Amino acid sequence: MAQGPRFDTVVPPHGYAWWYLDATSADGRYGLTVIAFVGSVFSPYYKLVGRQRPDNHCAINIAINGPRARAWAMTERGQRAVNRGPDHFHVGPSSVEWDGECLTIAVDERSAPLPYRVRGRIRLWPDLIATTGFALDGEARHRWHPIAPRARVEVAMDHPDADWTGSGYLDSNFGDEPLENGFRDWHWSRTHLSRDVAVLYEGMRRDGRPFGLAMLCDRQGRWREADAPPPHRLGRTGWAIDRRTRADRDSRPRVARTWIDAPFYARSGIDTRLFGERCFAVHETLSLDRFASPVVQSMLPYRMPRAIL
Repeated sequence: MAQGPRFDTVVPPHGYAWWYLDATSADGRYGLTVIAFVGSVFSPYYKLVGRQRPDNHCAINIAINGPRARAWAMTERGQRAVNRGPDHFHVGPSSVEWDGECLTIAVDERSAPLPYRVRGRIRLWPDLIATTGFALDGEARHRWHPIAPRARVEVAMDHPDADWTGSGYLDSNFGDEPLENGFRDWHWSRTHLSRDVAVLYEGMRRDGRPFGLAMLCDRQGRWREADAPPPHRLGRTGWAIDRRTRADRDSRPRVARTWIDAPFYARSGIDTRLFGERCFAVHETLSLDRFASPVVQSMLPYRMPRAIL
């Protein structure tokens, strides 16, 4: 198999790196996301100290949603609690490791503001590895690197109690400046079609120029550009954030479920039609103008605590 994820990327001052996994259960009842951050882009602590030391602001975020199994945890830790190498990324008691065939995520965290245990193991086996990276802005300060657009996932959580298998997706993003310096907002989705994986990116750069990508990945991991389908509005989030997507003409995409509804961010599952197929898409909306507001910044520590050691 081709080269998988590497966790030893050098992150410059003011920059960030993250590795993102999402998965849905085969029966459609459960959803999961895990994001491992260096220079945590949403960290109020990293921003407060001028974003000079990305490795001193790391976190492994996990969100689980499903019947009687909902959990969220994201505790930031400093450099003394972090160990990164080409095939591993340890943050406190949690870790992400790649053995050449399987990505294993061991989670042992506590949620916030209610301090309940979040512990378990997630494994991801790629069906294919993609090796092409894409710039999201003209100066390539922000870059998206898909890794495993289609994968098999096994979830075994002790707290909350959740055991299931399903399909998943793995990518990474890197930046040389704060995310809100580059963008006002974005809307992203990934969809497993019968043959291809479709990824749609669009939004507004900080200078007011729109950007967009419509990409298809085949079973060999080769990406090709596609004509972007027409835009469609989705319902607003509970925090009144506009959600947009792309879908085939005359189709009516709808939000089937919202897994995360935060003041500046939402992750949802949508029923839609893309490139001639009825499908289910994982969709996210991010408002960086909202994120940068003083009110939202004051709220963040309650959901994203920083460990003392």
